[in-house]
Amino acid sequence: MASSDHSVDHHGAGSFPADPMHQFEIKRLIDINIGGLDISFTNSALFMVLAVTIISFMTIFSVRKNAIIPSRMQSIVEMSYEFVADMVRQNVGSQGKNYFPFIFTIFMFVLFMNMLGMIPYGFTVTSHIAVTFAMAMLIFIGVTLIGFIKHGLGFFGFFVPKGVPIFMLPLLVVIEVISYFTRPISLSVRLFANMMAGHTMLKVFSGFVILMGFLGGWLPLAVMVAFTGLEILIAFLQAYVFAILTCIYLNDALHMH
Repeated sequence: MASSDHSVDHHGAGSFPADPMHQFEIKRLIDINIGGLDISFTNSALFMVLAVTIISFMTIFSVRKNAIIPSRMQSIVEMSYEFVADMVRQNVGSQGKNYFPFIFTIFMFVLFMNMLGMIPYGFTVTSHIAVTFAMAMLIFIGVTLIGFIKHGLGFFGFFVPKGVPIFMLPLLVVIEVISYFTRPISLSVRLFANMMAGHTMLKVFSGFVILMGFLGGWLPLAVMVAFTGLEILIAFLQAYVFAILTCIYLNDALHMH
């Protein structure tokens, strides 16, 4: 989430909000260089580790006792489990249960990385296209392999629409192939663009509040509070969209429709 850093303007007239894009800067925390390869531990890596740690703690320790009357944490985990399980059942079918752990991991990982970015002075990992594209490519390659494992060379039939005139097939096959190979781009850009745009707007509005002061800044402050609530909702929705599109792609690979 945007912080309240300041920078002095070049004319000395006062202070202005810091560059709203500064919050997305990757910073090295621990320099690691092996054989000329830079694998330094960054703030992005730190928040990924935090997300994995929190998710692991919640899912392992909260259900360890498996109480009949669940605690608040156990209820949250069970609701999350059932939410994703229902998503998989509706969009993939009975065969999707084998892939539930992967879908659940994707959903929770994206959700917590989005939410950690809402914490003041936090870092939004999903605001970087390199991260979202890497996840999208992992899903794309995995789903494609599943398609070929299940259907063999018959999976190429996915790119041939049924019931269309033969003379239109060359054009439609090209369109289907292009559409298929743009999946990782659309999947990654959707998440990256929404998170970056939202956090940039939060930074801008927080700057207006600071510049206008308490009395003059009440309107931007009210808008920022409302926008923060909206951004939290978007953070959840983007994790949901990322997971449900993964389910749809998986359904295409399993059932070829």
